[in-house]
Amino acid sequence: MTYELNVAHLYGDLMNTYGDVGNILALNYYAKQMDVHLNVNVVSLEDDFKAADYDLAFFGGGQDFEQTIVSQDIQTKKAELTKFIESDGPLLAICGGFQLLGHYYIGADGEKLPGIGALDHYTLAQDHNRFIGNIVIKNQETGETYHGFENHQGRTFLGDGERPLGNVVSGKGNNGEDGTEGAIYKNVYCSYFHGPILTRNGDIAKHLLVAALRRKYPDADFSQQEALPIPATF
Repeated sequence: MTYELNVAHLYGDLMNTYGDVGNILALNYYAKQMDVHLNVNVVSLEDDFKAADYDLAFFGGGQDFEQTIVSQDIQTKKAELTKFIESDGPLLAICGGFQLLGHYYIGADGEKLPGIGALDHYTLAQDHNRFIGNIVIKNQETGETYHGFENHQGRTFLGDGERPLGNVVSGKGNNGEDGTEGAIYKNVYCSYFHGPILTRNGDIAKHLLVAALRRKYPDADFSQQEALPIPATF
């Protein structure tokens, strides 16, 4: 049996500065191995997002110019995105997408850009500095180790209900202070990893896909998909 999942690529025409569209390619790669067909739809400026229409969502990163535009438009999608998240909708958010799911982001010029507050984090700016380089983190719940590349000026601090995607083994992470990287809330996975994250960390792709399948097809047995072996790609 082939299963189908509808995927929203949020602002895929704008928030793709660092090649994060590769995460969609990686999701497709692993989905095919799970007998899953993905229907990917870009949801951009002035487009409607309806929580009930989608099984999975991806929100990539961009530079401050694009992020300023998106921060205004995403307010029109706030209610439905929050509904999707609170109903256990799986979502992967990278860098700027991660920041805009929180309360606010302060850009390099000091401008405070509003997020949608669906997650309880906030992001401050650094003075004349960026976190750039390879990074390794370990998830304390699964024991999985994730490898990536970070390049961000923001310093993100997690809030209530959020736990880190992993603890920093090497690199800077969310803010260079508390040893956290990324965030997990319900079925939302956030990170500053570019690379893209899913091409180097297929286990995260599997977690997202299995969560989406279980949510859409609650009576089906997905033990085979959950047992899919993920070879190391780093």
